[in-house]
Amino acid sequence: MNKVKNFIEWHVFGVCSAIGEKMGIATSTIRKYFIYLSFITMGSPLIIYLFIAFWMNVKRYILNSKRNPIKY
Repeated sequence: MNKVKNFIEWHVFGVCSAIGEKMGIATSTIRKYFIYLSFITMGSPLIIYLFIAFWMNVKRYILNSKRNPIKY
């Protein structure tokens, strides 16, 4: 079970862990509430999750391009 958990945490976008670090809340709690909200609202938090994941990847791409002085 720990192998599956570690795989998911390393290969998923990391939205819940980023929110947890910024707000000071355990990531397991955030994931649990995200799952509950997804069941209650029939999956609409997935749209928010994907938007945040997209935004985090764009932000990471912009920061990496600013650090690299060599343009190809």
